[in-house]
Amino acid sequence: AAPGGAAGGGADGGTHVKLAFLFPGQGAQVVGMGRALADARSEARAIFETADRTLGFPLSDLMWNGPEDELRKTVNAQPALLTHSIAALRAFEAASPQGAVLAPVGLAGHSLGEYSACVAAGAISFEDALRLTRRRGELMYQAGLDRPGTMAAILGLEDAQVEAVCEQASAGGVVRAANYNAPGQVVISGEVAAVERACELARAAGARRAIRLEVSGAFHSPLMGSAAAGLREALGNVTLHDARCPVISNATALPVRKASEIRAALEAQLLSAVRWQQSMRNLIAEGVRGFVEIGTGRVLRGLLNPLATDAAVYGVDDPASLASTLAALGAAHAERAS
Repeated sequence: AAPGGAAGGGADGGTHVKLAFLFPGQGAQVVGMGRALADARSEARAIFETADRTLGFPLSDLMWNGPEDELRKTVNAQPALLTHSIAALRAFEAASPQGAVLAPVGLAGHSLGEYSACVAAGAISFEDALRLTRRRGELMYQAGLDRPGTMAAILGLEDAQVEAVCEQASAGGVVRAANYNAPGQVVISGEVAAVERACELARAAGARRAIRLEVSGAFHSPLMGSAAAGLREALGNVTLHDARCPVISNATALPVRKASEIRAALEAQLLSAVRWQQSMRNLIAEGVRGFVEIGTGRVLRGLLNPLATDAAVYGVDDPASLASTLAALGAAHAERAS
């Protein structure tokens, strides 16, 4: 079933588990990503071929063979992660048994992953999303050169404690909460000295860890102002469509569906915090009990663990995980229908 087709509740009184599809963001990339899927599934292979053709260079070769430091660059990592997610999605759709209701009731992507979610919802074409994420990577990297900054993960403090630490440290420069990832896990972003001061204050406040991240800039902070302006211009040249299925906005943790709402959400995203924890809580409150992470890695499944102890969590990354997820969803469907 294609995303946005039948709702996860189904027309039969709710025999199907409500599903949400999740799409990973930057940092999940790894050399070899997607290669086994492309070898095994023609739908996936076609996506990699489209990516290479659209971008005008062999992105698939970089993804499969490295070098790792080149793949890690923002300008490459973003379209690479998008490509793997959409290749995995197309394989998942094609391999799903006819008549099975495996369509999501919601789509969410972490930062860069929001573009994958928009493609899955039919709001942006894959080709346009490729060009946008490539441009987004260029703009974010340049903004990091123009206004140098960094990010750090704060583990073991409440959200409000992290916000208070940032408020105190901001006397010495820009620093703010940038990613509300999970309970006790918040990423902060800003100018280097202010982030380092916030890390010191966080440790003093009892944080289990406060660790600098390897990033090229202060993403999701005011230091991305020039990137946000450039991205707004790039989005203005792209046709967006109403989504077939609600996409959860990183900036608000609320669903967006109209083309105008999706454009505004993507424009706001680079300067806004990623409200991932609240996004997941809102999906759970809507009755979602099955989550499928589509694309590279297991990061988003890990973030769900403390939030959704009764939820079923799956992944589609390679042929083995595709097969096991389809088998598990098929079994869950049969059990609920019996």
